[in-house]
Amino acid sequence: MITKPSIDDYQRLITIWENSVRATHHFITEADIQFYKPLILEEYFHTVDLFCYKDEALKIHGFIGVADNKLEMLFIDDCKRGKGIGKQLLLFAVNKLNVGKVDVNEQNGQAVDFYRQWGRSFFGTIKLPKKERPHCLKSLTN
Repeated sequence: MITKPSIDDYQRLITIWENSVRATHHFITEADIQFYKPLILEEYFHTVDLFCYKDEALKIHGFIGVADNKLEMLFIDDCKRGKGIGKQLLLFAVNKLNVGKVDVNEQNGQAVDFYRQWGRSFFGTIKLPKKERPHCLKSLTN
């Protein structure tokens, strides 16, 4: 089930963010994780519309953050990756929230492949962004 998390769920979301980043963002340093973690928890979560995927026992295994029709966050608990949760969250974002844009870290090959597999029909072609971004991103828009 996909639902809005409560503020009490934010600790679970940041845990998912961290274990997902550690599993997939090998270009991110430990210092980067420690820098971004409190910002995401204390600031970024409050700037997006959050939705989470819960299993039958109501445990959260993934989440998305959306702002201005753009998918800003999609993170899946590392132990649940590859089980269709990301696809469900992406389809929810596109079909229910009218998401039409997403940026993907180019160095995160798994995410690039995911959006190519599930997102191409939603987002169109991949465009390379400006070079001055700290981590090279690929933008997908419709």
